Amino acid sequence: MTSGPAHPINPLVADVGSPPIPEAQAWTGRYDGSYGPLINLSQAVPGNAPHRELLERMAAIAGTAAGSQYGPINGDAPLKAAYAADLSRIYEGRIEPEDIAVTAGCNMAFFAAMMLLAHRNEAVLLPTPWYFNHQMTLDMLGIEPRPLPCRAENGFVPRIEDAEALIDEKVRAIVLVTPNNPTGAVYPAHVIESFAQLCARREIYLVIDETYRDFLPPGMNRAHGLFTRDDWRSTVIQLYSFSKSYAIPGHRTGAITADVALIEQIAKILDCIQICPPRTAQGALPWAIDGLRDWREDNRAEINRRAQVFQDALAPLPEWTIDSVGAYFAYLRHPFSGVKAQQVAEKLATERGVLCLPGSYFGPGQEGHLRVAIANVSADVLSGLTDRFRGLSI
Repeated sequence: MTSGPAHPINPLVADVGSPPIPEAQAWTGRYDGSYGPLINLSQAVPGNAPHRELLERMAAIAGTAAGSQYGPINGDAPLKAAYAADLSRIYEGRIEPEDIAVTAGCNMAFFAAMMLLAHRNEAVLLPTPWYFNHQMTLDMLGIEPRPLPCRAENGFVPRIEDAEALIDEKVRAIVLVTPNNPTGAVYPAHVIESFAQLCARREIYLVIDETYRDFLPPGMNRAHGLFTRDDWRSTVIQLYSFSKSYAIPGHRTGAITADVALIEQIAKILDCIQICPPRTAQGALPWAIDGLRDWREDNRAEINRRAQVFQDALAPLPEWTIDSVGAYFAYLRHPFSGVKAQQVAEKLATERGVLCLPGSYFGPGQEGHLRVAIANVSADVLSGLTDRFRGLSI
């Protein structure tokens, strides 16, 4: 038997729900294996191992005394220089190493950015369906996560007019996530640029989370042209994850890109919550940014292939509707009208051995959907989903 804390704790933490993925993973203990091995499509985990040479370089760095020491609060200079140069190349803009802070994963980048921009009883517009850790972060900080609706009929792309109507004196930032978690939607560049103009006009920040930037559709090499403008620094904060792009999520490596004056302020936050980002991956990534460019392109092609395989697997089952798919995710409308998403997801896990996350984990109004993390498993496994979904009854 467990009990709660003996004494009162911060209600902003206590009132936040527990991390949802472990809850969903617990359902799989009731699966009897009758449809074959469990297929875990719950968490955005790279389905491939890191490149062999990257592993070798990290192993060498981890074996040195220097690799075990503290580093700079905002990250090691070689990584910041290599990453700034890569951003400048991709976005055809001018981004300096001083505009970069390396973080222990993109979740920490988001946490630090929100702590910087808003305080208790202020608000941030968060596109719904939202990434649940974004909502949890804002709730714990006492910041209102104000839902910015993204509708299936609009391809889950937010609309400027909806955002404009939600901005009042409490709003300090708008968050965009593209390619999106949980829907996989890729926002058109003109939409992103219109949001930047809105934020500049209303004197708030645009925080754009590009965790899945390196898995854009073929022929689309950047999500927007914001960095081509000299005035990006007054409005834009970009977040990124090395974890997904280099298949090293356990090494917790992300980045914030913003004007140097903001980065100097973020350093105060990072000094308290991370001291410095983990050193091992930082030592190897400056080589990997250029050295593994072709490898990343191959992974991008494979992830996009898996998206197509998933669509092909569900095609014989028109009652299951793929409302959006891209990068790591598909957002799947289930066929059971009036049934809660968690009930559907639990049934799939316990009876068919397919673990997806219910849409209810991703904000209000999502009971009709499941999120499918298509990057987790091979195309061969995805192609076998037809029989797992066929004939499911509630």
